Amino acid sequence: MERKVMYFEKPGKDNTEACLQIVRNATKDGNFKHIVIASTEGDTGLLFSEALKDSGINIVVITHSAGFKGANTLEMPSETRKKIEATGARVYTGTMITHNIETAFASKFNGLYPTLVVAQSLRRYGEGPKVCCEIVMMAADAGLIPEGEEVLAVAGTAKGADSVLVIRSAASKRFLELRVLEILAKPR
Repeated sequence: MERKVMYFEKPGKDNTEACLQIVRNATKDGNFKHIVIASTEGDTGLLFSEALKDSGINIVVITHSAGFKGANTLEMPSETRKKIEATGARVYTGTMITHNIETAFASKFNGLYPTLVVAQSLRRYGEGPKVCCEIVMMAADAGLIPEGEEVLAVAGTAKGADSVLVIRSAASKRFLELRVLEILAKPR
């Protein structure tokens, strides 16, 4: 198999439209049934869900967990969530795989815990690829995508999208079965 890979000079939202085109191209052959997209405030999720709404693909938009940036707050406005859901996509807000109870212990006791080691290891490929792995596990944990299937994952660094990966899905409790099969786009 031969596929083109896009390497962006800089991370960030300026790469979002290119990532959308990469996803559109990847879905033309009909091999992908599921797309998982990271979206903090909803702009990226809305863009992708509107562009792919008639594709017949299961679109799952993953948000930050409540309280990520402040006590019991959600970053995605409810109006944006409703717009995404109106396209047929599903929005999921749940515990982030690498921001869980271990993070609290690490802060309190200045320790290093396995989840933090995993997060730092995945960051060697970039923030977007790390998030792609996290959101696929979150979607599988929530039962929004099946395990063991090749899915497209889209994420970015800060805002927008700058990474597109093909991942064989696994739930977080089967993290060691998660496989990054292809990197279609990422920042250098």
